[in-house]
Amino acid sequence: MNRNTLIGFSLIALLLIVFSLVNQPSQEELERRKHEQDSIAALAENTKQLKKATTQQEETNQQAEVADTTSLFYQAANDSVAGPSELLTLKNDSLELVFNTKGGALASAKIIGHKDTLNRQGIMLFTKEGQQMNFILEGADKFYDTKHWTFKASNHTDSTLTMTAAASNGGSVIIDYWLGPDYMLHFSVQAKGLQEHLNPTKKFMTIEWQDSCRQQEKGFTFENQRSSLTYKECDGGTDHLSETSSDEETMENSIDWVAFKNQYFSSVLIAREHFAAGSYLSSKPQDKSSRILKRYEARLITPLDPTGEKASEFEMYLGPNDFRLIQSVEKQSQFNKDLDLEQLVYLGWPLFRYINRWFTLYVFDWLTKLGLPMGIVLILITLLLKAITYPMVKKSYMSSAKMRVLKPKLEEATKQYSKPEDQMKKQQEMMSLYAKYGVSPLGGCLPMLIQMPIWIAMFNFVPNAIQLRRESFLWMEDLSTYDPIPFIGQWSESIPLLGDHLSLTCILFCVSNLAYSYMTMRQQRDQMVGQQAEQMKMMQWMMYLMPIMFFFMFNDYGSGLNFYYFISLFFSAAIMWTLRKTTNDAKLLAQLEAKYEANKNNPKKQSGLAARLEAMQKQALEIQKQRENLKKK
Repeated sequence: MNRNTLIGFSLIALLLIVFSLVNQPSQEELERRKHEQDSIAALAENTKQLKKATTQQEETNQQAEVADTTSLFYQAANDSVAGPSELLTLKNDSLELVFNTKGGALASAKIIGHKDTLNRQGIMLFTKEGQQMNFILEGADKFYDTKHWTFKASNHTDSTLTMTAAASNGGSVIIDYWLGPDYMLHFSVQAKGLQEHLNPTKKFMTIEWQDSCRQQEKGFTFENQRSSLTYKECDGGTDHLSETSSDEETMENSIDWVAFKNQYFSSVLIAREHFAAGSYLSSKPQDKSSRILKRYEARLITPLDPTGEKASEFEMYLGPNDFRLIQSVEKQSQFNKDLDLEQLVYLGWPLFRYINRWFTLYVFDWLTKLGLPMGIVLILITLLLKAITYPMVKKSYMSSAKMRVLKPKLEEATKQYSKPEDQMKKQQEMMSLYAKYGVSPLGGCLPMLIQMPIWIAMFNFVPNAIQLRRESFLWMEDLSTYDPIPFIGQWSESIPLLGDHLSLTCILFCVSNLAYSYMTMRQQRDQMVGQQAEQMKMMQWMMYLMPIMFFFMFNDYGSGLNFYYFISLFFSAAIMWTLRKTTNDAKLLAQLEAKYEANKNNPKKQSGLAARLEAMQKQALEIQKQRENLKKK
């Protein structure tokens, strides 16, 4: 990277700084935001206190309800009267769901058609030991919590189930479940004949949902970084709690859905109306030895009709984080609103998401439908991207090659500017010569910047492509997780910064990165003049350290991503080597000499960023002359 390229990057950074300063909020805006944050914090504290008080009240109510034979739900709350609980199953070709009559809620979910870490059929999304959902209704003087009741089951088929908790006054709480053709569960909650016992001013109920997010992949750290409690605001986009640290949030706005998400599978609870402001969300990472990624908790406030005329309706998506699959399943929703569930598949920030959404996904789908191994798919995507960017890469290389063959002439023309204070004059002379030879020193800068979004887009796409899960290629048993070196495998004790394995594809990626860095640094060094070449010697050590840093960063990453970067750098190095071997320096110099003769009396003016840099150099030179004149006086 030469001096002019560095100046280009510096100007871009300067523009970003100016943009951030211009958009910096005013004092009034800061005070308003602080007030909002204080309000949210107060709401969160109130929610915690309410939760604590509600829990204590529920325990008191439960003890009283079991002992009091005249209580409204005595029969449902007393096990000796209600009888033992049952486990009932709903099943289709995609899901196997088990419901417990104790609590009347979903107890476990198994996704069919995917293999677990031991290569067994079926993914256990959650179990009754790690997941719980219950509904809390506010009465006139007490809370009613369904987790304490034993429901009576009826209308049980492979796709339907009705749970009923009878009240002593003839009323009841009814939960109806019906399973769709694949990954969507529909259910409703209705309180019939209880209007005299429910608080008429509180037309809401609370859903308590907790889950221990299970480790489903081999790489705990990599999977944990891509697992989060995600939600969608009714009038906004999606957001999530922290993936790496304990986090909690009390909703300031209403939300459409809440997802307990891990890397490749999600449980999503969707409301027909909404979950109201004041709903509480929490995510707490767990220790690696527990094989639990995070402990999720949601306390959701949602409308309830105390008259019982209208049921509160919900849906649950229980399935893979597959972009196309989620799009098709979302059409089965009966709520007639844009749920935007495909946001569960993270494709990057807006620019990178746009690339992945409208290019990478279509290419990936097309190649996948051909039935090719996923490793071949990654290679073909790499080749396609290289073909698309080749004209820019060639332009970048030819710009560097022109500067390389002109280096002797530049050194001869600028040798009189050897003093440090003459460096500005030297740069101006170089820019003038470049203009006469028709060379733009920044010709390779923008093409390089255009390629960066592709790299970053693939960084976001590959780790979230469920199609790579459990797919093998060459020595890689699973492209979605790390690949220990064959015959070495993993060791029992974790080494700081390294972990318990060495990823072979990560080593290949870092070695190819080192080789490519060497080639690019040599190319840049060959075109630099004077002190620039000396500066490059210092910079090259920084460039050589980058692959080492990448090794510690990417050792835990999926072998598919490391393999993509390895073959991408391999083809980049091959393209650069080919261009170098096919470039005739003498012929190129002759072409430049011809341009020089044509521009000798009418030099070609620089344009764009190069022209602005030249103007800045002239201005700086003028300022330097003025300072020297002042010192002489």
